[in-house]
Amino acid sequence: MQKRTGKIIKRSLLALLAVLVILVIVYWDLVVYGIRQGKGQLNIVWNARPVEEVMKDPAFPDSLKAKLVLIERVRKYAIDSLGLKDTKNYKTLYDQKGEEIMWVVMACEPFRLKAKEWDFPIVGSVPYKGFFNKDRAVKLRDELDKEGWDTSIRNPGGWSTLGWFTDPILSKMLERDEGDLANLIIHEMVHATIFVKDSVDFNENLATFIGDRGAEQFLISTHGKDSKEYLTYIGEDADFLKYSDHMLRGAEALDSLYKAMNDNDSKERKLALKKNMIQKIVFSLDTLSLTIHKKPSDRFKERLPNNSYFMNMKRYQSQQELFWDDMNTQFGGDLKAY
Repeated sequence: MQKRTGKIIKRSLLALLAVLVILVIVYWDLVVYGIRQGKGQLNIVWNARPVEEVMKDPAFPDSLKAKLVLIERVRKYAIDSLGLKDTKNYKTLYDQKGEEIMWVVMACEPFRLKAKEWDFPIVGSVPYKGFFNKDRAVKLRDELDKEGWDTSIRNPGGWSTLGWFTDPILSKMLERDEGDLANLIIHEMVHATIFVKDSVDFNENLATFIGDRGAEQFLISTHGKDSKEYLTYIGEDADFLKYSDHMLRGAEALDSLYKAMNDNDSKERKLALKKNMIQKIVFSLDTLSLTIHKKPSDRFKERLPNNSYFMNMKRYQSQQELFWDDMNTQFGGDLKAY
């Protein structure tokens, strides 16, 4: 009986091993990607210094120590006044040595506002792929370019590992002004608090909304509504809202253009119509009444934005009015309750 049981267990283990081997072969690219990402993230976590240690370092600039103190105050405010999850995040500092450490590749169909998505365990489908190696990011972008996608690469100011790792403060974060830094920390703390699988647009829009409004309330509680810090933040936020609203309207115009295109239209004609529309969107940016950047079209002097850019704008900004209305109508404007 024992001998027979042993054979059954042995066969079951061999079958399980065979299944695992098959899965590794089928998902080899994903396995390799996951290992590289895990290695890159572990390198950051391993080489991050505790903030307490940095604060005692006489060689570390006092101006940057003040930013570390600020981040801890933002953390406490986000936990106590906004109800966000208390974690061990942002209690260590990783020195980027002035270099970028993450490159995010995004792609979109050329004549439709539909992003390319990659499937991953746990998080589900996501419309971007991050790399800790610039060459690998550029290689993927070039491959997608050849396939006909509209592509882009960006360097994120921060990211959340959703509890898989302890997220450190990145040294480049300390280059931001007070309001922008508070916004970023709260934004990433939202991701660590709530994450809905296969719903990247919802996750990013929600984190943007709470980051924007949370930073505003933090500055009011810390400095008051007449303070330079608050007025600077509000001015920059107002400018960006006008800019993002314009670009979202542009995305709607592009969407209408693509839907109106005829299947018999040549690719050349479609590209010409697309370029003409995007030029109109960009050139009309300068009609906006902005306080800080008087000629926002200058940012696209070298290269026009493509579908990937407009999709990324929608990913972070398209649901802001919806969240604002929900907070005010259902929760009386109470951000923590919301």
